Amino acid sequence: MSHRQRPPPLAGESRRPGPAPGQNFDPASEPYNIIPLNNLLADHPSLRFPEVRAASAALRTVGNLRKPPFTQWLPEMDLLDWLALFFGFQKDNVRNQREHLVLHLANAQMRLTPPPDNIDTLDGTVLRRFRKKLLKNYTDWCYYLGKKSNIWISDRREAASDHRRELLYVSLHLLIWGESANLRFIPECICYIFHHMAMELNKILEDYIDENTGQPVMPSISGENAFLNFVVKPIYETIRAEVECSRDGTAPHSQWRNYDDINEYFWSNRCFQKLKWPIDVGSNFFVTSSRSKHVGKTGFVERRSFWNLLRSFDRLWVMLFLFLQAAIIVAWEGKEFPWQALKARSVQVKVLTVFFTWSGLRFFQSLLDAMMQSSLVSRETLGLGVRMVMKTIVAAVWIIIFGVFYGRIWTQRNQDKRWSPEANTRVVTFLEVALVFILPELLALALFVLPWIRNFIEGSNWRIFRMLAWWFQSRIFVGRALRENLVDNVKYTLFWVLVLGTKFFFSYFMQIKPMIAPTKALLRIKNTDNEWHEFFDSSKLAIGLLWLPVVLIYLMDLQIWYSIYSSFVGAAVGLFAHLGEIRNIQQLRLRFQFFASAIQFNLMPEEQLLNARGTLRNKFNDAIHRLKLRYGLGQPYRKLESNQVEANKFALIWNEIIKIFREEDIISDCELELLELPPNSWNVRVIRWPCFLLCNELLLALSQATELVDAPDKWLWYKICKNEYRRCAVIEAYDCIKHLILEIIKRNTEEHSILTVLFQEIDHSVQSERFTKDFKTTALPQLHAKLIELVELLNKPKKDPNQVVNTLQALYEIVIKDFFKEKRSMDQLREDGLAIQLSSSMTGLLFENAVQIPDASDETFYRQVRRLHTILTSRDSMQNIPVNLEARRRIAFFSNSLFMNMPHAPQVEKMMAFSVLTPYYSEEVIYSKEQLRTENEDGISTLYYLQTIYDDEWKNFMERMRREGLVNNTEIWTTKLRELRLWASYRGQTLSRTVRGMMYYYRALKMLAFLDSASEMDIRDGSRELGSMRQERSMDGFDLEKSPSLRSLSRTSSSVDLLFKGHEYGTALMKYTYVVACQIYGTQKARKDPHADEILYLMKNNEALRIAYVDEVFSGRDEKEYYSVLVKYDQQLQKEVEIYRVKLPGPLKLGEGKPENQNHALIFTRGDAVQTIDMNQDNYFEEALKIRNLLEEFRRYYGARKPTILGVREHIFTGSVSSLAWFMSAQETSFVTLGQRVLANPLKVRMHYGHPDVFDRFWFMTRGGISKASRVINISEDIFAGFNCTLRGGNVTHHEYIQVGKGRDVGLNQISMFEAKVASGNGEQILSRDVYRLGHRLDFFRMLSFFYTTVGFFFNTMMVILTVYAFLWGRLYLALSGVEGSALKDDSNKALTTILNQQFIIQLGLFTALPMIVENSLEHGFLQAIWDFLTMQLELSSVFYTFSMGTRTHFFGRTILHGGAKYRATGRGFVVQHKSFAENYRLYARSHFVKAIELGLILIVYASHSPIAKDTFVYIAMTISSWFLVVSWIMAPFVFNPSGFDWLKTVDDFDDFMNWIWFRGSVFAKAEQSWERWWYEEQDHLRNTGLVGKLVEIILDLRFFFFQYGIVYQLNIAAGSTSIAVYFLSWIYVLVAFGIYVVVAYARDRYAAKEHIYYRLVQFLLIILATLVIIALLEFTEFTFIDIFTSLLAFVPTGWGLLLIAQVFRRALQRTLLWNVVVSVARLYDILFGVIVMVPVALLSWLPGFQSMQTRILFNEAFSRGLRIFQIVSGKKSNAD
Repeated sequence: MSHRQRPPPLAGESRRPGPAPGQNFDPASEPYNIIPLNNLLADHPSLRFPEVRAASAALRTVGNLRKPPFTQWLPEMDLLDWLALFFGFQKDNVRNQREHLVLHLANAQMRLTPPPDNIDTLDGTVLRRFRKKLLKNYTDWCYYLGKKSNIWISDRREAASDHRRELLYVSLHLLIWGESANLRFIPECICYIFHHMAMELNKILEDYIDENTGQPVMPSISGENAFLNFVVKPIYETIRAEVECSRDGTAPHSQWRNYDDINEYFWSNRCFQKLKWPIDVGSNFFVTSSRSKHVGKTGFVERRSFWNLLRSFDRLWVMLFLFLQAAIIVAWEGKEFPWQALKARSVQVKVLTVFFTWSGLRFFQSLLDAMMQSSLVSRETLGLGVRMVMKTIVAAVWIIIFGVFYGRIWTQRNQDKRWSPEANTRVVTFLEVALVFILPELLALALFVLPWIRNFIEGSNWRIFRMLAWWFQSRIFVGRALRENLVDNVKYTLFWVLVLGTKFFFSYFMQIKPMIAPTKALLRIKNTDNEWHEFFDSSKLAIGLLWLPVVLIYLMDLQIWYSIYSSFVGAAVGLFAHLGEIRNIQQLRLRFQFFASAIQFNLMPEEQLLNARGTLRNKFNDAIHRLKLRYGLGQPYRKLESNQVEANKFALIWNEIIKIFREEDIISDCELELLELPPNSWNVRVIRWPCFLLCNELLLALSQATELVDAPDKWLWYKICKNEYRRCAVIEAYDCIKHLILEIIKRNTEEHSILTVLFQEIDHSVQSERFTKDFKTTALPQLHAKLIELVELLNKPKKDPNQVVNTLQALYEIVIKDFFKEKRSMDQLREDGLAIQLSSSMTGLLFENAVQIPDASDETFYRQVRRLHTILTSRDSMQNIPVNLEARRRIAFFSNSLFMNMPHAPQVEKMMAFSVLTPYYSEEVIYSKEQLRTENEDGISTLYYLQTIYDDEWKNFMERMRREGLVNNTEIWTTKLRELRLWASYRGQTLSRTVRGMMYYYRALKMLAFLDSASEMDIRDGSRELGSMRQERSMDGFDLEKSPSLRSLSRTSSSVDLLFKGHEYGTALMKYTYVVACQIYGTQKARKDPHADEILYLMKNNEALRIAYVDEVFSGRDEKEYYSVLVKYDQQLQKEVEIYRVKLPGPLKLGEGKPENQNHALIFTRGDAVQTIDMNQDNYFEEALKIRNLLEEFRRYYGARKPTILGVREHIFTGSVSSLAWFMSAQETSFVTLGQRVLANPLKVRMHYGHPDVFDRFWFMTRGGISKASRVINISEDIFAGFNCTLRGGNVTHHEYIQVGKGRDVGLNQISMFEAKVASGNGEQILSRDVYRLGHRLDFFRMLSFFYTTVGFFFNTMMVILTVYAFLWGRLYLALSGVEGSALKDDSNKALTTILNQQFIIQLGLFTALPMIVENSLEHGFLQAIWDFLTMQLELSSVFYTFSMGTRTHFFGRTILHGGAKYRATGRGFVVQHKSFAENYRLYARSHFVKAIELGLILIVYASHSPIAKDTFVYIAMTISSWFLVVSWIMAPFVFNPSGFDWLKTVDDFDDFMNWIWFRGSVFAKAEQSWERWWYEEQDHLRNTGLVGKLVEIILDLRFFFFQYGIVYQLNIAAGSTSIAVYFLSWIYVLVAFGIYVVVAYARDRYAAKEHIYYRLVQFLLIILATLVIIALLEFTEFTFIDIFTSLLAFVPTGWGLLLIAQVFRRALQRTLLWNVVVSVARLYDILFGVIVMVPVALLSWLPGFQSMQTRILFNEAFSRGLRIFQIVSGKKSNAD
């Protein structure tokens, strides 16, 4: 019990496994969520806390307040009812917020240290702190707008009379928030509503009189549901109307207002002037975008353009361009080092031209701003327009000024013919002008060094600062005072100085300098042998093309340097955090003895003196203690033996962890016994370590004893005690043998007394240190052998007493004859009591009648015997216990985490309360019988697959089922079906897995609450009782269901439950709630969907689980009403009950559905923190034990602020399914561990990526919630929570001592869809206001970190691919134009081989694998990391990573240009089935195949027409990485496709592909059935794109005409002519081909069906005509046959280019006959591409051996665990299964 007295539990209640309402419980009374506030006299565990009663009583102090008119006031009503009656809030909203408020105040009061004097009344400080936190955003908003806050309470120490007023403000805010529905996404709108309602509340409290009526003031809105109807609904309807204007997100963002625009309307005072109060529905705010006079975008306009990258991160590009310019100027001098060149004054002056570039960039930036944001300017925001114009003018003036002053320098220099003093003076003048230009930058630098001054200026409201800031950036409510403190500043500045230093050094010497000589050489070439018609000097263009890839790489390689340095910094931070010190079970054995102390130190609350924590001395003591623990200083196990309470607590926790491992079937029964800490019995004097630690120790001790025959006792004992486990093994073995032998011999027999004497002698000689003098240690091996024999006899199912007697006799013989050093005669033995007395009446042999073997039901005895047997016999075989890799990883991580730094755990009562929130739509809950049994085309069922992948876990499951009564294996499908379905579901990515994981928090809290308050006796007796309980359970599993005492040993509850006193449930429920937002649960129930039953099953078995859903109710003919509903399962009534039903203003989904689903359920969460968990996550019991420690982080300062998001580490649990899943999980693991670690410290830009992050709930509640929901722009909804947090002055940290499981996609198609979603999301982020503001408001170095870890990563991936394009197109141009040939003759071969270096730089992409290697080294050891990396390479991981680069590039680029980002449901199933060729073609044709074919074509043309390519080695060296890209993009979908190279499947696939292409189905055909439908869907993005998007698309498509231009001049028929006529004549070919196609198509349509002979005739005539033309050409021109094939290379791309342009003009062409031709030609092209891709696949399928090799590559990870994957893939399932 804790220090606060509570009523004792009722008689007979102490072991009740759930909250027990009193006998007077009335089922008709109102259902409650956590606390029955409507019945404070109920016997509910949480009502035992006086704090709950205190908070509830405080709410009832209505006292002398004026009662609301027109309604009856009841005595039980409280302040919330009072507010509801005045302002028209809903009843269930009031009930919900009442519990919310009472729970929070009670929890906050429990945490007070020191506790208040009177715990029965609400403490003033608790209320004041809560009010300040909850209304902080409101008071900031008032200050920002210069309005006086309507909270009429002074912040000085309040008088008691203010409590009620404070409660009213807090309650009013909560009631507004609780009913605002989608308005919760617009926090400043809620501030606006609260501002006015608080004013009306003040008037009521101050008894104002209404001037118009002379009556006391009434609120402007009141009545039933008035708040919803008159305040929420008008604004909600406006948002809804705007969303409708967006045409389902396809309209440009600039044409409609999203959530952010509507919120930012409330950032200016015009909301007060225009909207007024009560809300004026006639205001132009409510006019939607489609009509005139509407309020346009506010704050920002999102426009689709790549220029957004330049706008948002202008400082980065300025730096890169200026350095590039300066570096080229310096390198041009040709000196070895740059400082040598810079000695020349002329070079110095030339470098000053960077100021032109800089001012030009500024001018360009201001033009961009004006173009992009012009629609923000209206009559109300003229200032904005003025500023845009002025900035453009000023930037233009600067260009002119620099031009004038720079011109004066050279005029003077040319006059004087040297650098005269006058010329130098002019240089100085120029520098003075430049100084004025960069003044703002210098000011920014000064403020960067003094961050607190910057924060003060940005946060203050002084007019002078506002005037200054106005020029630089528009004043907005967010993004102010974002600077970190000086220490953090220094850390990330040093990091970036190092990275930039390396990058610039590398760029100068390796990229820019080598390009200077070739450039000069090309400039020297006077006359090139042109091979085509020249329009301009091609050597100049050639120089540009040579430089293009270099510049592109120069712009992107900062990403690579960031990657390299962040890996090493991340590793260093990880090392200092003590990550990866315990990597495996061997290392755990070394530290296990300190483990109990570590658990005690970290997981158990200390008895703290008041206010002692946090002092320097305390921190120092903590650090010393951790050092001792970590390095084993002192002897913690000695302390453990003396402190049995600590040992017993440790045993309870450790055994519970192991028991849960057994429940999860990741260890077997045998491993359970080897791993658990048994309760102390048989009078063993030492700690009974788990068996797996004692393996081999006894044997080693024996060998020591037999070797050191003559050594004295002390020396021998010293040698044995060197190893703690050995000492314990020896003592335990001796104590157990002694107890065992005395146990199996009847008491009061002579044999019993003989053995008692013998043991007394041994004990005496050990105590007097005479053991080696009295006994021969050489006899010990014989004794050991016989003892093993004895124990084995006792372990047999059928025990033979005679054999036991024989063994005991043999033991007795050895002891008497060989063990004693002094031989004793029979008489001496009798005298010493070691032999039978002559006078005894005993008949028969010794021991014959004295043995009594305990009954087989005495499980305690036999369990100890088994343990003794293990200790006596075990050798090294236990190094791999437990066998399961997951169990080993979890034990290792948990044990390692306890030696890391973490805050101390408070008592459960004093911890922060928290909730977990999971959004769910319609994913799998529990696999059904059909899903498990249904076989795919290869005859593989899901269950068979799972049994194969999780082989050991299946065996453990069957073992557990047999223990629980399974007799015949077929029963698994009948009586044990539910268990089977759960077992399978816990291995997929299902809701049941997530729920099980999250409910471990509840189990852990109950257990920790018990340990917090349990006395020594409770714990000691408890561990014994549990020991015996466990044995009873394993004896007889049949009666499990029938026996009530053992009911709680079933799998849903913990065995520790048996010890609970009753208060643990109340404590755990007050501290933890789990809400699953099952959006369509109501619809599922109505449809009798099995998902609904399974969700109900989960509720039934999990007490703390609540389901929130949106209920749709038909109210009129076509009208629907929408409600937010919360339900739970009532254990008393044995049914689902509805707790709250809050009406919504309309449909929930206006934007992206998931954030709105989270948002509607957020009002039902409780506590100070909320953890966001996705549907594909899992949790572990041992990690849940550390949640108290994690939540304490909210109280620590990290840098300048306390955290608002705690980042939590993830473990990707899907890595073992296939090699693909392994690559994905390796990539993801390095991102979620090392990547996030560096972002949080030292870079300070961690946002919110992973889902297990823990949010400061009240902070986010009042600032827009835990995600953003605007349509399309917020498609990556969760990352915006991080952006929003940072912009609003939050702080995000990352903690690695706790982890949560996460599933990832496992098949290539799923992975590609996931990558497409993420890349599209990043494309949308670039357009967003959040990224723009972070790019401008963060300081320079944090901006760099932000860019390179979010959108920059995707941009730079695209740059890598663009570099390959630029390089190859450049080479093609050089080859076909003849520049290459001329350069070769000029012997400046250097010019061309230099570019080879650039090609190899592309291979630096390899360095992106570096983070994986480094993180692996840190956590699993360097050799293991290298081995893993090599294995990955052999499994073609490079092919996969190259392929995914293509996916990212395609979708990122397309989204920025044309939009079209959408949520892609990837499905989270298991991927073992073969994907058809047609499906792969549909997915990858446009993103990969076509692009790979284009690059392949360039490489082929280059090989055939380049003089350099004649040298095979040069060609290979130059193009190998490009060929690798081409092969990867074409082959990856087949390499990573199960049975990808199976000949029969390949043949079937091709037939299927051709059927799909020629399908002439109905209008309603889907893309999967009809090529035409798919083809139209692939162009969807072009329908919605703007004019600029279409123009860019056409310009990009023009590249395909270049092939024709270049190649026709190379044909023999051209006869070397370079006339332009050759090119124009070549178009005749295109027109003829087109004409022939039209004729054939016409003939086919007209004649093919009825007059077939005419159709054949037309074909015949065309063939004759073609033959004649070819003969004529051969005869009369230079035409050769090879020309036919060469011309194909020229004209096929032309056709494709025409097709792509036709698609852009689809709207115009679709009405003409031409469109049918376009469609037909497009079909032919897709057949052509399909065949090109199919050829290598078919070839590899035809070759023998490739299929098995591919299977090995794809499933190697599973192979190494001895799996039968080949059967799975080929479907050759053995009959046995």
